[in-house]
Amino acid sequence: MKANLPQNEPKQLAAWQEENLYERILEVRKGKPLFVLHDGPPYPTGEIHLGTGLNKILKDLVVKTRSMAGHYAPYVPGWDCHGLPIETQVEKELGGKGKVPPAEFRKLCRQFATRYVEQHKRDFKRLGIFGRWNDPYLTMSFDYEATIAGAFLDFMESGYVYRGRKPVYWCIHDSTALAEAEVEYEDHTSPSIWVKFGVVGGGSGEAAKIGKDVSAVIWTTTPWTIPHNRGLAFHPDFEYVVVDTERGALLLAADRVAALQAEAGLKEARVRAKFKGSEFLGMKFQHPFLPIQVPGILADYVTLDQGSGIVHTAPGHGADDFYSGQKYGLETYAPIDDRGRYLEGLPEYKGKDVFTANPIIVKLLADRGALLAHHDYKHSYSALLALPQSRHFPRDRAMVYQDGRGGTRPHRNSAPGGARRNPPR
Repeated sequence: MKANLPQNEPKQLAAWQEENLYERILEVRKGKPLFVLHDGPPYPTGEIHLGTGLNKILKDLVVKTRSMAGHYAPYVPGWDCHGLPIETQVEKELGGKGKVPPAEFRKLCRQFATRYVEQHKRDFKRLGIFGRWNDPYLTMSFDYEATIAGAFLDFMESGYVYRGRKPVYWCIHDSTALAEAEVEYEDHTSPSIWVKFGVVGGGSGEAAKIGKDVSAVIWTTTPWTIPHNRGLAFHPDFEYVVVDTERGALLLAADRVAALQAEAGLKEARVRAKFKGSEFLGMKFQHPFLPIQVPGILADYVTLDQGSGIVHTAPGHGADDFYSGQKYGLETYAPIDDRGRYLEGLPEYKGKDVFTANPIIVKLLADRGALLAHHDYKHSYSALLALPQSRHFPRDRAMVYQDGRGGTRPHRNSAPGGARRNPPR
């Protein structure tokens, strides 16, 4: 028996639409238990594909099943009309970035999104999906935007919002912030450096007796963050040692001495003394090329799988660093513009972008006698910066703030051994 589905399916769908079948089903189910499936919206950046089609079909199955089970089950489709994916597509149509003024660009983005919303509607209807197609929710609709602004104002007037700063993923090519889900990683070779921070004094217990001839050792694959260092993080429970070497007396985790010897080519490393990590809280260290002293702090994200067991901490460049900075009152310092260029700093790197500055800062460290080792390091890396942005945040009493930690990034602050579990670089 021949079904002639390519011809008969559109006729059946048209008949359902003419009969207002979706609205009639809802009318019959009025007063029944409510079931709502909140639609996680797609981006209207092109034609639907297998993923978006499957997504909508599965949602349609759930909603129709609930309706058949006796629920009042309206379905309101939606589209996420904001963000970099749409901007990128419009830039492709324009032939590059900065081709039109910002206001005109936003207008073109709205037109682009509208075009594909209508195309998606047509295709989803063709798949037999029921929903409120004549009145979907669009994040770019003025009513929708006004509702969000109104809800935010309600939170703020009730005292549930404060203004603060936190690092966000920033693309220096597109000059835009990205959500963690939008970040992509690929194999990359970075400069791996082991750096000395001279002991100034302080600390507690036996650590307070450490002489000024000793230097703490950190490891990082992002030398460009060294100018913004504002602390050294120790694990409170790890054992640390001072070892005498041909490169001076060095402080690091006991379990990472062999790794340092291999990386720096040290033939000798005699243990002078042992300490508990907690004893380094409050100890002062001299920055290798800036006239500032940075404190020792404690952090449980310090690990012993890489690095020195001491994490170079720059609160302006990453979630772990930022929260440690908030806890210990460290400056959230990152004077870098939208294109990744230093706005402040020494003449050697001021005005340069961070990747150009990497070898410059490595040379600075070497010239100051603070560089113990320098090698290439291959890892999974995203060419994004973590930069502090001023934001409004909900207070804890209103809701839990999602900090977005996670993912193995360029090991900015120590890695091995002093590395962080998941440095957000």
